Amino acid sequence: MAEIETLETEVEEIFNHISNGDNFVLNGGAGSGKTYSLVHVIKKAVRDNPNTKIACITYTNAAVKNIEERFSHKNLLVSTIHDFLWDHIKNFQDELKKGLIDLMSGDEPKIKKPEGMDDVSALYDDLEGGIQYKEYLRIKEGKISHDEVITIAHHLFDKYDILCSILKDKYGFIFIDEYQDTHPDVVEILLTFFKKSDKKNIVGFFGDQMQSIYDNVVGDQFEDYVVSGDVKRVIKSQNRRNPQSVIDLANLIRTDGILQEPSTDLNAPNMQDGIVKGGQITFLYSDRDDIENIITELSTTVFSGWDFDNTSQTKLLNLTHRLIASKADFKGLYEIYDSDPIVKLRQEIRNKCKAREYDLDEEKSFQDVVEEIDGEFPKQSRFKSRNELLKEAKETIGETLFNEYAVKSFSEIRKIFLSKDSLIDDKKQSKEEESKKGSKRDNLIKHLFMIQNNIQLYKEGRYNEFIRNTSFQIRYGSDKLKLKEIIESIGNVEENSIEEVIQLAHEKGICIKGDQFNDFVENNPYTYERVKTVKYQEFINLYKYLEGYTPFSTQHKTKGAEFDNVLVVLDNGNWRDFNFTALFTGTSNSQNVLSRTQKLFYVCCTRAKENLVVYFPSPDALILNRAKEWFGEKNVMGI
Repeated sequence: MAEIETLETEVEEIFNHISNGDNFVLNGGAGSGKTYSLVHVIKKAVRDNPNTKIACITYTNAAVKNIEERFSHKNLLVSTIHDFLWDHIKNFQDELKKGLIDLMSGDEPKIKKPEGMDDVSALYDDLEGGIQYKEYLRIKEGKISHDEVITIAHHLFDKYDILCSILKDKYGFIFIDEYQDTHPDVVEILLTFFKKSDKKNIVGFFGDQMQSIYDNVVGDQFEDYVVSGDVKRVIKSQNRRNPQSVIDLANLIRTDGILQEPSTDLNAPNMQDGIVKGGQITFLYSDRDDIENIITELSTTVFSGWDFDNTSQTKLLNLTHRLIASKADFKGLYEIYDSDPIVKLRQEIRNKCKAREYDLDEEKSFQDVVEEIDGEFPKQSRFKSRNELLKEAKETIGETLFNEYAVKSFSEIRKIFLSKDSLIDDKKQSKEEESKKGSKRDNLIKHLFMIQNNIQLYKEGRYNEFIRNTSFQIRYGSDKLKLKEIIESIGNVEENSIEEVIQLAHEKGICIKGDQFNDFVENNPYTYERVKTVKYQEFINLYKYLEGYTPFSTQHKTKGAEFDNVLVVLDNGNWRDFNFTALFTGTSNSQNVLSRTQKLFYVCCTRAKENLVVYFPSPDALILNRAKEWFGEKNVMGI
């Protein structure tokens, strides 16, 4: 094996802890090169222990690929946490069945029972095919999804010490990338339950608690393991990405005492001619929410070089997909999946009946149930009257479709499932990753992505891949001309509906309607009826957004990315989990909301490699005063 490069000081410190038999955590801020350190730790661990298996656990399939591209070895497994845990419990089918039953039982079940089933003790006695891990949950059929894998693994590792011994014996090293995004139950398995086994291994964590911006993750709780001595901390304070102005701002935002400084590596991206780049940070504000004007100013008069058409260099960060949908022109599709009036009313009715312990006859028509609830809860009802509902819903979904579903039983309406995750989930899965779990896109949206992906392959001249992905046959020169005409006809979609494009792509062999698509239409007729009439151009706009062809991104989605120019829009929308006013004033009714907002803002600011602009619509004097402290008075501008 070739000699590895000179080790960083932090990597040497890590191996001092390893030699003492201690677990460790590498804490490093944004742009510090944590993945670089992780790869070098893996390389040295492989070199020093050539016969020892090593597991590297990451947060996404994309992160798996990133590490595998940097280093691969026969004794190295790189995997997502869900696949890693499932691979180590899936063969213990008796324990899985018993564990699931245990988790569905008792006064406070951790997994919900199948509806209408009080006694689950014999649920899996005749189960064929065993417990399976899928993208969806059908607990009665023994099919579990993401959340249940974590829950059942935590239960089994707690109950069966032998599982801990098997896993520790198999992997001498287990390294966790982006540990702050790990579920608390997973950390408890690795640092608490593992203690029940006498087998020896090392668990190492790499990440940054300040970048913990998701729900249901270990986040700041991890500090308890450091305080208790279960892990030894190593701090990586350098910053290889950001210019000095962004580093200074980020240090003011951090709340954990870690202060970053520019890297001493003269080849670091943020160095130029032996000196760290200065960069530019600016706080813009106005009395109106006018993003288009801001973009124009950045592209022309305020700064030169901001090219919003170059999406690899320039990014606009909003808090939510909802705020972006109208700007990126897929609002119609988004509102179908996020704000359907029948789905919203159905859920409100169910919540109201549950709160009042009201026994609802679900075999009545949806229309009759609405009238019944109006009558039962007349004073405090949040529900619209039948006439109000008719008017609103008919305007939204059309009179014909509404009348068709208004007479269906409430139990039928309950089967309708619409979620924005089914539309905008962006966990990409290639053909080679079909066995992996994680994408929440429904099969209608996946089919539309296949159509557009095939069109994109053709437009990019990747003809061999295009032919493999389609049923189109090219035998003669005339077939190539015919194909060109077909692609152009599909591409000319200003007035074509989604249904028309699906049918055309099917008939021309560009994307055949497969079993998954047909099953979706059969099992989700309401969703298909709503989506099929939308202009296909809206889906193209959604595709471009999710594939990174637009300057727009959510602030969450950009985590881990970097761009020359970053525009951060501080607009809460209707999201209660974040409060940008509290971020600048330091006051909030919820410390959790304040902390979450600080971390999200830190992540956004540290994406910038050259220039950072933060835009705040209609700030008050307190906000402007704090902005001047953080950005410098000369860098705070009204526009």
